[in-house]
Amino acid sequence: MGNVIRSARRSALGSAVAVASVGLAAAGCATASHAATSGPASASPPAAVPTLGRPAGVFAHGQGFGQVRPAEIFNGGDPTGLVTHVVWRSWGGARAVATGISDYVGPNQTVAGGREEAATVVAFKLGMCNGRLMYRAVEWYFPQHGQAFDARRYEDICAGTYVPGVS
Repeated sequence: MGNVIRSARRSALGSAVAVASVGLAAAGCATASHAATSGPASASPPAAVPTLGRPAGVFAHGQGFGQVRPAEIFNGGDPTGLVTHVVWRSWGGARAVATGISDYVGPNQTVAGGREEAATVVAFKLGMCNGRLMYRAVEWYFPQHGQAFDARRYEDICAGTYVPGVS
């Protein structure tokens, strides 16, 4: 009788090993087929989507920084530092361009005398900052008032500072 029990145990153990072997083989096949469908290990990861700078320095309490295609940008200053209703026409290239509404203050006017008008927003200096891909600069202007984009004058939204340009 002892031999019958030992034989039954061996048979059960053999079946368990066989089932485990089939399971491992199936798992190996699943891994191999998963690798085949997901591409070679050397395939590049999906391209990173840049953000609009980051909340830093004097812009640490602003809005829109650190976001992808923000609908509002605010540098935390007076009303001329706010752009609302931002609609991006491009994103991800060397420059991202949008339109929005900001406070235009004309020559010899005070900020209180400004009025909301259409503005063109340009995010540029695409590159790495603190290990993240972002637009490191942003500027907005009013073409209807003869203003044009000037890459020498901008908000450095990586460092959180203003770059006043050349006078």
